[in-house]
Amino acid sequence: MAHPHEHQGHEHHHEHERGAGLRHFVRGFVAPHSHDAKDSLDQALEGSTEGIRAVTISLCVLLVTAAIQGLVVIASGSVALLSDTLHNGADALTAIPLFLAFRLGRRPPTRRFTYGFGKAEDVAGVIVIALIAASAVLAAYAAVNRLLHPQRVTDLGFVIAAAAVGAVGNEVVALYRIRTGRHIGSAALEADGLHARTDGITSLLVIVGAIGVALGADWADPVVGLVIAAAIAGVGWQAVRSVGGRLLDAVDRSLIDHIRDVAATTPGVVSVSEVRARWMGHRLLAQVRLGVEGTLSVSEAHDIAEETHHRLLHEVPNLSDAIIHVDPEGTGGDPHAGTRHHSDGGAWHLEPRA
Repeated sequence: MAHPHEHQGHEHHHEHERGAGLRHFVRGFVAPHSHDAKDSLDQALEGSTEGIRAVTISLCVLLVTAAIQGLVVIASGSVALLSDTLHNGADALTAIPLFLAFRLGRRPPTRRFTYGFGKAEDVAGVIVIALIAASAVLAAYAAVNRLLHPQRVTDLGFVIAAAAVGAVGNEVVALYRIRTGRHIGSAALEADGLHARTDGITSLLVIVGAIGVALGADWADPVVGLVIAAAIAGVGWQAVRSVGGRLLDAVDRSLIDHIRDVAATTPGVVSVSEVRARWMGHRLLAQVRLGVEGTLSVSEAHDIAEETHHRLLHEVPNLSDAIIHVDPEGTGGDPHAGTRHHSDGGAWHLEPRA
């Protein structure tokens, strides 16, 4: 018998790391805290709020950084700095789809979108990848064009200063985005943070190119521009792997093992035959099939399933909900004999961990 359990009826407390100020900020956007199945999910909502705050602050920082660098590009004609500015501009623009995704993800499930709108974050991740790719192509084009049509770079001191501003600004944004993305479980936000970190590194390369030009190697500036384009492409590939895995419902094996271990150590659980999980944006959903003594009553089996669900919500980071399926053990027969022919050899048949 299957027991889908909503996150309700428990007086447990989430170990929120945010202070009263953030809680006030959350309440400004959503309804007050509740464990009601319709509008609880307070952990996921706070995650969305953190995501919105992260991309908003990042957008402001990167827009200022790109604007400063853009002015110096116009004055100096540095292709390396132009590549870095394009990268920073693209990184700033990624805040827009992420902001919209986090806002959309806060909406409650509907009769049509029964799992909610968390996947909007992964769609935003695809847009982030597209912007990364576009900035790489533009940077490469500008660098190749400068190699074919050399032009003297001027105002090297300002170029170095602008590159330093870019390095510092991007590292601040990267640390914030990566930390927040990992905290709330958002692959799109973490990928965007890696993007910003690469921007910071490429900004330092601009300084190297400027020094080369100062020493008489005019080719150093466009060559650094090409190196930056390659670095952008590299972080794009990382983002493809991260976001692509989420789109295909990839979940880290250690997380699956943790879910299995929590369920297996729940009093009354005899075995755990199957664990599945998937991400809905920064929310994790799980499905667990466990065995209990076949002589137990329906109420007793339900209590074990409920306790398993309760423990999972407490002990598995970012877990928003879990469906617990209970099988009777020791009855001498296959509890799923009637449907076994639908799963044997099929795509949904998963072997339990050894």
